[in-house]
Amino acid sequence: MIHQLRIYEIFEDTKAAFHVRFRDHAARLMRRHGFDIRAMWEARTDVRTEFVYLLAWPDEATLRARWSAFMADEEWSRIKRETGAAAGPLVGAIEDRVLVPVDYTPTGSAP
Repeated sequence: MIHQLRIYEIFEDTKAAFHVRFRDHAARLMRRHGFDIRAMWEARTDVRTEFVYLLAWPDEATLRARWSAFMADEEWSRIKRETGAAAGPLVGAIEDRVLVPVDYTPTGSAP
């Protein structure tokens, strides 16, 4: 099993709209495409607010295939277009990391 860490820059003036879109639409569609969302957080640095979430995958091939299917989903494309038109940009920079456990990772420590 591998994990994927996603970090989105979000904006104070559109943060509420972002959370509505992710909670009500993105997370639902991700689950439909077989995403295993383990946890979600909001974090703040000196320069920005971030939405951070962790996904679990059986392997990297599954990760790539399911992301491709999600990004090609017509409902998701429509929702992004409509919510962006209504509220303005909801996401800035996106960071994506695939986390592969090392052989000395303690058993049971990963979410």
